[in-house]
Amino acid sequence: MTPANASTALATVLLDELARCGVRDLVLAPGSRSAALAFAAYNARDRVRLHTRLDERSAGFLAVGLARTSRRPVAVVTTSGTAVANLHPAVLEASHAGVPLILLTADRPARLRGTNANQTTDQAGIFGGAVRESADVPAPHAGSGEAERRQVVGWRSLAARSAAVATGRLGARPGPVHLNLQFEEPLVPDAGDGWGSALDGAPHGGPWMTPGARPLASPEPISADLRTVVVAGDDAGPPARVLAEAAGWPLLAEPTSGSRTGDSVIRTYRLLLGDPELAARIQQVVVFGHPTLSRPVSRLLARDDIELYAVRGPSGWTDSGHHVHAVVDRVELEGVRAQWFASEHVDEAPREPDPWMEEWRSRDAEVSKRLDAFLGTRDRLTPHQVAGAVSAAVPPNGLLFVGASNPVRDLDLMVAPYAVGDRRMVVGNRGLAGIDGSVSSAVGAALGRPHSTRSIALLGDVTFLHDANGLVLGPREERPDLTIVVVNDDGGSIFASLEQGSEQHAASYDTLFGTPHGVDVASLCAATRTPHWRVDSLAELRHALDSPAGGIEVVEAVVRRDDRRDLDAAIRALALP
Repeated sequence: MTPANASTALATVLLDELARCGVRDLVLAPGSRSAALAFAAYNARDRVRLHTRLDERSAGFLAVGLARTSRRPVAVVTTSGTAVANLHPAVLEASHAGVPLILLTADRPARLRGTNANQTTDQAGIFGGAVRESADVPAPHAGSGEAERRQVVGWRSLAARSAAVATGRLGARPGPVHLNLQFEEPLVPDAGDGWGSALDGAPHGGPWMTPGARPLASPEPISADLRTVVVAGDDAGPPARVLAEAAGWPLLAEPTSGSRTGDSVIRTYRLLLGDPELAARIQQVVVFGHPTLSRPVSRLLARDDIELYAVRGPSGWTDSGHHVHAVVDRVELEGVRAQWFASEHVDEAPREPDPWMEEWRSRDAEVSKRLDAFLGTRDRLTPHQVAGAVSAAVPPNGLLFVGASNPVRDLDLMVAPYAVGDRRMVVGNRGLAGIDGSVSSAVGAALGRPHSTRSIALLGDVTFLHDANGLVLGPREERPDLTIVVVNDDGGSIFASLEQGSEQHAASYDTLFGTPHGVDVASLCAATRTPHWRVDSLAELRHALDSPAGGIEVVEAVVRRDDRRDLDAAIRALALP
């Protein structure tokens, strides 16, 4: 193939090499300066699935969802100017969660920087330390055959390296990579500028995609005699469960950990950690993944009187209290091995439960029974019941995307018992735990896992409204089967249980934190022709979950906000002796 101009050559080579390196999805936000990339993406649809979004923030978070569930790098294309800045929230989330994105931002030529030219700013390095690598790629130019060939080879090498860096194949954590691409006119593929070299004869991108064998540190021996718990944060994966079951230790696993299966799971661990006597007897903690949900866990990890081990994972390790005894790639306990990489973990026959594990199981069963009985006495639908019904509706091989704030915490108490091997996937944007882009990420997660038997999202009302334009999809865009359950309490109830929700701040609470919005969710959905179902009882909710309409639909579950502080306090009290 011989393109008509240099901009088309650059765009075509980059996308061809990225596809060769494993990119299967590209998200495009339309613009003028990025036209060459847009045409190249359109022409590569037999190899790369193209998704178009009107808003760059939505595009970025759609890519986060796609990459999170497909386990492949996803490319994002924007035009120049403020369009690039709108990617920043998604870039931050991807960076902290270890999600591979390749950001292709179109730019004016460098000679226009500082001239006040239209839609021109300094985009190079705009994401700072949030990206693993960045490159400011000069505008391509036509020239002699050898000069053009050298450019093509350089572009291929750059694309291959970017994919390798984004996926962590060069040793660093996975995450976003930024290629800021300067384009000269012409930007459309049928306008010539003298480029005369074919693209299909140049070598591909070098050694970057050769997976090297990363050496592992020696297994870290940890004591079997100390009273130990295993904490599994976001994206901890199966090794946390393997260690807990093999060692006979309680597993304190967050919903998005990928570890919340099997017999070692302690459902009400957050409540039980509120029992000072039980928490004080913990002597050792092994942490997998990125714990983000609860103050009791944060207090536990900040204690200086425990042995604390952090297991390195795709998003690094967690040491928020600065007390980690050792950071390890794997741990070993008297011949029992649990390794971070799920493909290499070793299942050992579990030991006989010791009194420490039995005590946690007994207390968990007792508090779980109290919690279910307490919720059953409520005269109106509670957010915890919504979370429990949603969790129970996820079938084997199903997908659940959960939003930040209260929904993920309510789900943490209400996750249905999931069996090992059922391949349910529970994910959320827990890298920075923001509410940004959650609708778009949920859509992306569902598109990235098309083999799921069912896809559901659980979001709060403010989270839903914050990304309502995630429902804006063009008529040619692929729509997954996705049920979005919106827990609507007309405002931000997450603050009700914090210090600012106390009685002494009642006069200013709604203005500053509660922020009631009064939005008619049904009308909002109607504007995008999204099917909507409003429920205010557990029976109606279960019926709605049992009757998916297909495509993207919204189930609005109406709950109270005025009693949230008292409700949370009553639930915490259930675990006290």
